[in-house]
Amino acid sequence: MKLRFAALGLSLAIAPVFALAPDLADSRRSAIAQIIRSEGAWRKVYEQIPELPRENQYVDRETGKVAEDNTLVSRLIRYHLYVRGRPPFYRLDWKITLAEYLGLSGQVEDSDYPSAKKLNKNPLDGDLAAIRKLNRIQRDALVQALVDAFVPQSVRSPQVVPKPVIQLPPGTKE
Repeated sequence: MKLRFAALGLSLAIAPVFALAPDLADSRRSAIAQIIRSEGAWRKVYEQIPELPRENQYVDRETGKVAEDNTLVSRLIRYHLYVRGRPPFYRLDWKITLAEYLGLSGQVEDSDYPSAKKLNKNPLDGDLAAIRKLNRIQRDALVQALVDAFVPQSVRSPQVVPKPVIQLPPGTKE
């Protein structure tokens, strides 16, 4: 009973925020809907970065065929969302996940790794090697592509393009 009242209190506390900013409520709903449809996000990443390794040579145990849709990025996304429970909207969260792949922050456990039991060979070692081969610029592009795959274009903050400052020589008029 207490839990029901606590949830009601939380929803009443949040409701005025969404009433004042309906666009925020809409963006949250569309973001949640995109999480539910996360299986297509990996394709968006490969569209932005086609040279990114796919690491999709592993054989599915059930079918005995190569699981071509089971890619490095699809496993990275599933690890980030479902194993680590991190939101897909923020660059920092993706950087933390990549730090784990690089061995800089925690360790990726092979028993928890996506598709470890579905494929004939656990793809973790190949995925770690593929991420470690990326240079800093490539990793940063990967992080941005992952965020872009989950955040709708309409919600993204516009890129600020600095205006060039032109200094006229002293004594000249504009």
